[in-house]
Amino acid sequence: MIKISSQLEGKTFGLFDLETKLKPEGYAIGGGWDYDNGSFDYKIDDSDGYQFLRVPFKAVDGSLDQDGVMVELLQPFLLSHKYEDGIDDEGNIGNLSASFNQFAEPENPDAEFPENYISLGKTLVRNLEKLLLH
Repeated sequence: MIKISSQLEGKTFGLFDLETKLKPEGYAIGGGWDYDNGSFDYKIDDSDGYQFLRVPFKAVDGSLDQDGVMVELLQPFLLSHKYEDGIDDEGNIGNLSASFNQFAEPENPDAEFPENYISLGKTLVRNLEKLLLH
């Protein structure tokens, strides 16, 4: 994980407004959200695992499942996940289980981030600052 300092840290926005601005730019709300925190993720690459910019946020007025919730942006960071290669060698998975467990667990959820994408990640953060603060 590589933290990127940003002028966005500590700024408060309506979650709906953020979604409206960020989704057209290629950001998606990350799958690991909770009622009081979550993140916007931008996939940088997925050729060997995947690398992405994550912009975490926390609810400051309400919970994430409420209309009009306000969120505070936290420090963005670059993250790399490398997934296990191959398939289930044992073949012990059934149809019901497969419908819920269709994605491999990360082999290394905190894999080293490729150097060649660090400057791109910093540029993405600067572009977000321009989009949201100016």
